[in-house]
Amino acid sequence: MNDQGGAIRATATTRPTIMLRAGEHKRVLTGHPWVYSNEVVMDAATKALPPGGVVRVVSHDGRAIGTAMFNPQPLIAARILTRDPAATIDRRFIAERLERAQALRNRLFDAPYYRLVHAEADGLPGTVIDRFGDTIVVQVNTAGMELLLPELLAALDDVVRPATVLLRNDGAVRTLEGLDSYVRVSKGSVDAPIELVENGVRFVADLREGQKTGWFFDQRDNRAMVAHLSRGARLLDVYCYTGGFAVQSAAAGASEVLAVDRSDAALVLAGRAAALNGVAERCRFQRGDAFGTLEALAGQGERFDIVVADPPAFVKSKKDMNQAARAYRKLARLASALVGPGGFLFIASCSHHMAGENFAEQVARGLGDAGRTGRILRSSGAAADHPVHAALPETAYLKALLLQVD
Repeated sequence: MNDQGGAIRATATTRPTIMLRAGEHKRVLTGHPWVYSNEVVMDAATKALPPGGVVRVVSHDGRAIGTAMFNPQPLIAARILTRDPAATIDRRFIAERLERAQALRNRLFDAPYYRLVHAEADGLPGTVIDRFGDTIVVQVNTAGMELLLPELLAALDDVVRPATVLLRNDGAVRTLEGLDSYVRVSKGSVDAPIELVENGVRFVADLREGQKTGWFFDQRDNRAMVAHLSRGARLLDVYCYTGGFAVQSAAAGASEVLAVDRSDAALVLAGRAAALNGVAERCRFQRGDAFGTLEALAGQGERFDIVVADPPAFVKSKKDMNQAARAYRKLARLASALVGPGGFLFIASCSHHMAGENFAEQVARGLGDAGRTGRILRSSGAAADHPVHAALPETAYLKALLLQVD
């Protein structure tokens, strides 16, 4: 156990207390799970608390608010674990959260391929856990969950009993919490990419080297919708990654699929998925830059029945907003220009800082720039295994639009 184990196991009477400034308790009392550093009385004792320790949170008049993980360094200083100020935060506490999360996913899905834990919405702040059958990929992005990692891994054994657990603790956000970056197998072995099943289609994911946890379960429902429209269609998928949209659409009956990505490794896995599903002869995988490829195809007079544009995040921080807005507008212009009359455009943004209204506006402007008109058939977000905390609607990071283009 980490040296801070005492801070984790401390009871309500022995754990440290942080006090909120006068009037700063109201938002938290209405259910918001975050306390910002400028809302905390940052006296010398509070500033000296170890990053990630479990604390008791009280209002300025001493009223108990709950139990939280506290880090005096980042803007989000405290993350509420429970409203119970007397709760013991241990293996059993985490196991109960995992049991609840797994029960929900078992009702949602028939196969064990899903996001098991989606951070605050599943009661484990800063924690992402994706399940690939009997293999689990864990990402912890807060100092508190890093301290609780032994308890989390033990609770996973209690509840899920995985054969393999991979720690993908290499996200850039960890630096905000003062955490190191690492990738480590804590149980079993991860020697090669593994297979998964989504909507009845087989795919291959590289859990060690792939983006995030190796697969993006969040687009599950959107892939199913695009696939539903794909029978007999000619489809272009830029930013195809490992073939989620492309191969699923081919499996649903698309007549021809061109899938583009900058990563050779991702394209190899996409090709393997096409072969696994018997659709390799209808799929062509091409290495290239999305914007350059779209412009080149337009110059060749190409048209497609469906164009999919699901890029990585263009907005890394608020200061990038204007540049990112222009990028989404340009992407919509180039992509919509390649859609045949009456065809479909699916375009998405996974940028947390890009509001849905702004994204939709940039897409509309892009269509206008291309001289096209259309109608939004579906405005959606992430699949149900990526729930949104009711008091944190701004964490609904994924925005997606499906349009029919005139």
